[in-house]
Amino acid sequence: MTERNFVTRRTTCWQEFSQTLGSSRKMRERAWRFPQDFRELSQDLNTARAHGFDPALIERLNRMVLEGQQRLYDCRTFSLKPVLTFITRTFPRQVRANWRGLAAASLIFYGLALFFAFLCIRFPEAAYQVLPDYTAESLEEMYNPQSSHFLTPRGVTGDADMFGYYIYNNISIAFRTFAGGILGGVGSLFFLAYNALVLGAAAGHIVNLGFGETFFSFIIGHSSFELTAIIFSAQAGLLLGYRFFALRGLSRGASLRRAGREALPIISGAALLLVAAAAVEAFWSPRFQAGAVIHYVLGGLGWVLLILYFALAGRGKAAGPEDGASPREGGASRA
Repeated sequence: MTERNFVTRRTTCWQEFSQTLGSSRKMRERAWRFPQDFRELSQDLNTARAHGFDPALIERLNRMVLEGQQRLYDCRTFSLKPVLTFITRTFPRQVRANWRGLAAASLIFYGLALFFAFLCIRFPEAAYQVLPDYTAESLEEMYNPQSSHFLTPRGVTGDADMFGYYIYNNISIAFRTFAGGILGGVGSLFFLAYNALVLGAAAGHIVNLGFGETFFSFIIGHSSFELTAIIFSAQAGLLLGYRFFALRGLSRGASLRRAGREALPIISGAALLLVAAAAVEAFWSPRFQAGAVIHYVLGGLGWVLLILYFALAGRGKAAGPEDGASPREGGASRA
């Protein structure tokens, strides 16, 4: 790396960082990205020192790092604007940018779930080959209206406790699915397929027991959030696996860092969806006093609104650096 190429490639970023330091308004607007910019500037300083570049350049970078460090650790303000920007723009845009991968993951998940559901309905004994005896027994008690554990996981009492239980359970599933991407994406595919298999077998088993209305009217309310989040977690993991092999002229480390930036909005959004799913599952789904029809209507409405959100939210202004796309890398990957 020559000093001239280094300066040419990074000057724009340094200018933007310097302008942010000198403007309170820009600091508020870019507060969510400031830590990442600061880390990149610190890396630039280390690179300049390691290559023995012009001392004046090193001093300039060192001064900006010191000023950035002071602003970073002196900042105590909190703003909801970055959160709202993420929800209304960054997250849906990144989902649309990865629609091909998400469509493939959805096809795998729902295809396998439907296949095993019909398989277990046609051959009831098949469910016991997929589900452990304890799991099958728990499902029977949970969705049997005459059971003492009706719609309540064992060891959990009260809506608040159920909310915490569902968050823990949902997040653990999503994390395993995402983390499986480290294994070249194979782990994410495995957990995606496994969750689809269990869901299909459980649905088929419950239908065979005659508790189908209880089961489907319970899950319809939160399924749009939870199942979508599982698919998103798998896609985020697959991005890591894909970038491990598809380097596109980058080093493997740089390729994985880029994959991390692309996957971060998706996995972060999946976490928000899982929290929403846990809230609905704990506080609304068990309310059978409202009637199954109301559950089906509101659950179907949830699916429609979620689809419209990802199809329409964030359209209008072109995506830019503030939306999580790096101009130096040409935006989000469509892998």
